[in-house]
Amino acid sequence: MTVDTMEVPRLADQFCFPLYASAKEAVRQYRDPLEDPNHTYTQYLVMTVLWELDGMTERAPGKKVHLSSGTLAPLLKCLDRAGYVNRVRADNDERMLYLTLTEKGEALKEKAKRIPGAMQGCIPLSKEELALLRALLNRALDAMDAQDEEE
Repeated sequence: MTVDTMEVPRLADQFCFPLYASAKEAVRQYRDPLEDPNHTYTQYLVMTVLWELDGMTERAPGKKVHLSSGTLAPLLKCLDRAGYVNRVRADNDERMLYLTLTEKGEALKEKAKRIPGAMQGCIPLSKEELALLRALLNRALDAMDAQDEEE
């Protein structure tokens, strides 16, 4: 009988744990600022993409915010029912849905302008440290996306 000499993984040694826990805590801190528009953090991300680029296909915001179609479809239906977006079938391909903001969805942009300010300070790092962290995370995400495209 052989004994496994490999150590049991320790939480403190796991690279992804502080990333996961920090992300979870940051998202939790969005609850209060997102209460007025009555959005989840994921809905807020999708609306942010639509405010940037209105009139995109249904898949486009999911790709930008890394959501599967199984998560994105019910979220978009919810935003449609709430009157923030219209989901319209393309004339030339009825499998293709396009998203456009409604007046209500556009008006929500004004409320959303206060959210980044409300979130300042939720991660107690200097502006320089936050900029470095964002740059490193974006670099890692871009590299992981490139790996996925190669597969």
